[in-house]
Amino acid sequence: MLTFCEQGIFMRLKSLVVISCFGLPLIGNAQVSTQQLSGGINPITTSVPFLLIAPDSRQGGMGEVGAATPADVNSIHWNGSKLAFAEKNMGFGISYTPWLRQLVPDISLSYISGYGKVSKMSAIGASLRYFSLGNITFTDINGNTTGQFKPNEFAIDVAYSQKLSQTFAAGIAIRYINSNLTGGVTLSNGQATKAGQTVAVDVSMLFKTKKGWELGEKKATGTIGLAVTNIGGKISYTTVKNFIPINMRLGGGLKFDIDDYNTFGMYADLNKLLVPTPPVYKHVVDSTGRETSEIAKDPATGANVIESGKDPNRAVAAGMFGSFNDAPGGGKEELKEINIAAGFEYWYAKQFAVRAGYFYEHKTKGGRQFFNIGLGVRYSVFGLDMAYLIPTTLRNPLQNTLRFTLTFDFDAFKSQNKESAAAPVPNP
Repeated sequence: MLTFCEQGIFMRLKSLVVISCFGLPLIGNAQVSTQQLSGGINPITTSVPFLLIAPDSRQGGMGEVGAATPADVNSIHWNGSKLAFAEKNMGFGISYTPWLRQLVPDISLSYISGYGKVSKMSAIGASLRYFSLGNITFTDINGNTTGQFKPNEFAIDVAYSQKLSQTFAAGIAIRYINSNLTGGVTLSNGQATKAGQTVAVDVSMLFKTKKGWELGEKKATGTIGLAVTNIGGKISYTTVKNFIPINMRLGGGLKFDIDDYNTFGMYADLNKLLVPTPPVYKHVVDSTGRETSEIAKDPATGANVIESGKDPNRAVAAGMFGSFNDAPGGGKEELKEINIAAGFEYWYAKQFAVRAGYFYEHKTKGGRQFFNIGLGVRYSVFGLDMAYLIPTTLRNPLQNTLRFTLTFDFDAFKSQNKESAAAPVPNP
């Protein structure tokens, strides 16, 4: 039996998991059968799901599409190889997203990112992502307050991108992940907890057509991007180790220069988690022939008996490659695990932007389905982007989600300084 303290922690974390539709194995190692879930619901669960939340407002305003969108300060999250194609020599950005405000008022995601061009063919970048889960009140078994704790998670990235030709670039990023959900509290069963830590890498690539590619009567730029992110070791809070959200993102885009003032881009992504799908476990049948909620055990090993699917307790590499054919529902269920994102971006005079997009996840795999709209403005050395999420269902805790991003253009800042220095000094 959990104490009130443990229940308080779990309730807050479970609200993030269930409503955000990201799985999050907590301290325990509960086995859930899909036969116990209605409608064939069988979402894939991982630890540290905050790594999948769109951190910025530009891509967040286009349906959370980003594998082949134009390079910017937030490219590390989406496809780090894009940095080599950045038009500016240096950039810096700060993003903030209040999260699940319909449920809890103090959960938020903060993101700081930046990059610099090393040469015409390469770039480096770094980012810090901080996810605050608000405040938890610790209580003893009698309900007496014993302290306060603020669960939090963060990730620090360093990335490098290199053009291998004028149209193709590859990138790699290294990520340190820290997830402190309990503050080291000891559970009522005597089991100690700890902050989960691991290291992961991203591998990415981008193909971009040459400038001025003729498509009909318009000049266009085509892009195709692929990024496999969060390839890393499992993470644990006790003795149980869980997968982190290893994700494959494949996307494409077309950007049209309508004239000297108007630019329009269309983009689409396919996303798939490269982690095991929960199998269907066999249940014990009682004397009347009815299936109970108890999962059957192998008498020789004591392991849960799998009725359909594959054992999810696999090594990282085996889990990644096996994720394409381990769904208990076969190929049809595998296709349901692919999320679709699509959006567009319109720029006027490279100063004002309007964005919109749509994100689709199958209802049996989490059911996140929502529209996004966004606006952007560039003035001098500053840029401000904002995005708003509109779920397709009423009373969705994700509704009214706002994202804000402030960017700084150091190239424009240097140009202003040069112009000021070159300006003639008036005679007194």
